[in-house]
Amino acid sequence: QSLYEAKRFRHHSVHLFPSSVEVDHFSTARQPQPDPDDQAAISHPRIGFFGVLDERLDTELLAAAADLRPTWQFVLLGPIAKIEPTCLPRRPNLHYLGPKAYADLPRYLAGWDVASIPFARNEATRYISPTKTPEYLAAGCPVVSTSIRDVVEPYGGLGLARIADTPSEFVAAVEASIAEDRSALWARADDFLASTGWDSTWSAMVALLERVVRSRSDGVRAPALQRTGTASA
Repeated sequence: QSLYEAKRFRHHSVHLFPSSVEVDHFSTARQPQPDPDDQAAISHPRIGFFGVLDERLDTELLAAAADLRPTWQFVLLGPIAKIEPTCLPRRPNLHYLGPKAYADLPRYLAGWDVASIPFARNEATRYISPTKTPEYLAAGCPVVSTSIRDVVEPYGGLGLARIADTPSEFVAAVEASIAEDRSALWARADDFLASTGWDSTWSAMVALLERVVRSRSDGVRAPALQRTGTASA
């Protein structure tokens, strides 16, 4: 949404599509799964993250949260890029498990108590709409995120993610998420995700392309559509 709002006036035909998710793939994490070998020995509660570890990561927030709750275990999956490994905070309860195959992600998420998006608020995150948000929800994980605009709305506004920017806020949000009724969260998440699968998004894209082709053959310019999601020109 934020990228769309910033770029929509640069062309007459800029359209919005939601961040989509392969629900069937990630929802397997809602069922008991054998813990991957490199996660099995890590105690609970586990606060997880998957994605590239780069300049978007709020390393100060991560370190402070780990210090505030030394018995919590923070599990981070993904390659390191654009920053030196020495930039990442090191604590006994911070676990960097490296890159993982897409097919294996549900096994890791199945063992998390909370999924997190500890992103800094900077130019690198100004226009992002993290696809991991609906993926976490499809996996059945409560979500705690910093105030990334496209997470605050719609996810924060719908009660699908807790928003926290300071270490104390982050810790409180994780505690509330751990105590949350998972069945109620799953019901809300499933209602939202029903229209955000890749099949729905692809069908909408195809319909738009066909509409544009027809309008051009008729010599009529197709007006821009108004939808909510991430921008695609």
